[in-house]
Amino acid sequence: MYRLSLQRDFEARHFLIGGDWGDENFEHSHPYRLEWILEGAALDEHGYLVDLVVVESHLETTLQGYRGRLLNDLPEFAGLNPSLENFARVLADRLAAALDRRRVTAQTVRLWENPNAWASFEQRL
Repeated sequence: MYRLSLQRDFEARHFLIGGDWGDENFEHSHPYRLEWILEGAALDEHGYLVDLVVVESHLETTLQGYRGRLLNDLPEFAGLNPSLENFARVLADRLAAALDRRRVTAQTVRLWENPNAWASFEQRL
């Protein structure tokens, strides 16, 4: 199995809902770090799992929709707690849209909200 990973840093804001989470119940920002891991069993005729230019462009476009934004105000979080776990899944769903599923058979989105805390979401495609 081949794996390829891309990382990007970005900042977004949120506040948690549905419980008493202390300071997390109030709007604040996180310096997120996203790691996008793509997996597949075969390379193309050039020896690539994916075209990095294409997936990097999609990654940047996707993250641009979250940079500096309040997650709670976005439609994908309507009625959903913008937890680290839910945010990882939302990002994975968005990122999967650009993948050639004949070659990429799985992806993992690992999302840090600080240097010590991360959540991930893995999908078989």
